[in-house]
Amino acid sequence: MSLTEISLNIPTEHVANVFGQFDAYIKKIERTLNVTVVVRGDSMKLIGNERQIKSASNVFMQLLELSKRGNVITEQNVNYALSLAAEAKESAIVEIDKDCICHTINGKPVKPKTLGQKNYVDAIRQKMIVFGMGPAGTGKTYLAMAMAITAFKNEEVGRIILTRPAIEAGEKLGFLPGDLQSKVDPYLRPLYDALYQIMGAESFQKNMEKGLIEVAPLAYMRGRTLDNSFIILDEAQNTTPAQMKMF
Repeated sequence: MSLTEISLNIPTEHVANVFGQFDAYIKKIERTLNVTVVVRGDSMKLIGNERQIKSASNVFMQLLELSKRGNVITEQNVNYALSLAAEAKESAIVEIDKDCICHTINGKPVKPKTLGQKNYVDAIRQKMIVFGMGPAGTGKTYLAMAMAITAFKNEEVGRIILTRPAIEAGEKLGFLPGDLQSKVDPYLRPLYDALYQIMGAESFQKNMEKGLIEVAPLAYMRGRTLDNSFIILDEAQNTTPAQMKMF
């Protein structure tokens, strides 16, 4: 099998970011794509069969582009770039990074990180009703919340309604003290967390007092007419068919 060799140049200021600590990302790309990488300062040589070094070269170029956009390259970025390389979709990683939904209160950009998240965000922009299904921790609620807050700030909607069924995860909490709000608050805490992070506690409290943002259990949503609102139903797998129809 004939080996091919190509040279790449990575600007010095991006070397540490693209190569990773102790060249960890280079080693990962070498192992996954079965190529040899020889680094001399900011220039590098890729040695391997033609298809593999083309893939490796594309992965390095995409990571460099992410670095130029001010991103800190993580192992997750490298893994995802490699999985896209297997499907010959390397350029998608930079396309995904272009889509900034909003910024958190600390100025951190909220962006989709995978093709699935990008499709989800695009569907929310284009469609009236969107169902998001996926494993825990894949950003379903968080991205929907970011989209809701962006639409609210851009005055595309007049209110945000966040709701979820009040069901414990596995263990019974028993009777909770306090008024209605403090009884249901523990169930709605994940929604508050995302709101505080993106909107800031002060802005959230102000809009909550005005009734422009409402966080409520699904049980209290029946019979309400909500006009010009962005409505998010979280943990919908815990609803009954009747509740789903009502929603």
